[in-house]
Amino acid sequence: MNSIRNAPAPWHEGERALHARAGVADRLAEAGTAILRDHMPAQHQALFAELPLLYAGTLDAEGQPWASVLAGPPGFAHARTPRLLRVEAQPLAGDAAAGNFSAGAPIGVLGLQAQTRRRNRLNGWIAESDALGFTVEAGQSFGNCPRFIQPRDLRHAPAAGEPSVRMLPALDAAALRLVREADTFFIASAHPEARRSRDPAAGVDVSHRGGPAGFVQLDARGLLLVPDYAGNTFFNTLGNLLLEPRCGLLFVDFASGERLQLAARAELRWDTGARSLRLEVLRAVHSTGGLPLRLAG
Repeated sequence: MNSIRNAPAPWHEGERALHARAGVADRLAEAGTAILRDHMPAQHQALFAELPLLYAGTLDAEGQPWASVLAGPPGFAHARTPRLLRVEAQPLAGDAAAGNFSAGAPIGVLGLQAQTRRRNRLNGWIAESDALGFTVEAGQSFGNCPRFIQPRDLRHAPAAGEPSVRMLPALDAAALRLVREADTFFIASAHPEARRSRDPAAGVDVSHRGGPAGFVQLDARGLLLVPDYAGNTFFNTLGNLLLEPRCGLLFVDFASGERLQLAARAELRWDTGARSLRLEVLRAVHSTGGLPLRLAG
């Protein structure tokens, strides 16, 4: 695989279209190869090794993206080399994406340390998968701005009891409460060629969305409405959604351990300069228990 440092187009066509609309195309075309590396810099390697959790975006057999949380004692995710991240964890019981972590599959990884508001992304492919976990080969590695990260200090703690998992055709009262009270969720998206391509720009991504509690709203038709607050203008997620509207959402209540995974279809709205997403929920998985994390304090 050629290094992306030598690639002429580090951004794919959906990202470039939104760069042009936002008036940042020239700046990001010039800076793209410096922003999107083909390896993890030392500070990213160090951050991954400190974390008790990671977020992952993967694709199922139909190409539907799903967002997952993976957890373990600090060090469970660690760099073997600047281009290989080893993750010694399996998906949690009941994870809708449990069958997606096979060798050769595209994957997006987000390392987020909420108490320091540090985050970085690693998109690439699963180089190997075994009973203990999997190894990610870097395609694109890049940092993100700290805006809209809600501070919370999470620690590894053994999970008590077995999780309860419910498959939902639509959001029920418990699922709606989780959405309406959230100040954070995670969104997995993909380029339409992600399952077939070895182009680092055409992969799977998982990203953070945050705001005041209640920033995700529900309209009369049952669509989720999410404002897209100004960030780094990379448009990794929105660029994917412009080309492939399917996405996966993850809501986590870290106090109770509840998790809600949603398969959704997105529509990007860009009215009078303000951006937002309308999200139609296609499927839902609601899990309680089994999350090996606790809030410090």
